[in-house]
Amino acid sequence: MTMTPLDARLDESPYALQKHLGFHLTHWGEDHARLELPIEHYLSNRAGLPHGGVYATLLDTVMGYAGCFTGDPDHKRLALTLSLTTNFLSRPKGALLIAEGRKVGGGASTFFAEATILDETGEVIARGSGAFKYRKTTL
Repeated sequence: MTMTPLDARLDESPYALQKHLGFHLTHWGEDHARLELPIEHYLSNRAGLPHGGVYATLLDTVMGYAGCFTGDPDHKRLALTLSLTTNFLSRPKGALLIAEGRKVGGGASTFFAEATILDETGEVIARGSGAFKYRKTTL
């Protein structure tokens, strides 16, 4: 898949959790999104690795973005997570987490998505899938 830079018109102000963790949206298009998160010490668990909750958050977030693209900054779509499955596969070898999500199906009120987290070395760290419900209101 060819990655185009994030359209500046679609770059939203970071929300509280996003600011706290430090991830940012780097691509957002029809049925696809990408987030990046530099690995920092405060993301670590007792073993010194990024906590599994960080991976689950990235997977959930990137899948939500993938299913909510409208292309119109004046018509923002939101979704609620109905289910989230996370599989932890490896540990990062690099210093940057990259989460890529894609919408894989759904209809008018729900959608399904899948995501992968890797690092800049190509190490696949986690995969996830989820079901999401579109919110009736938009921003």
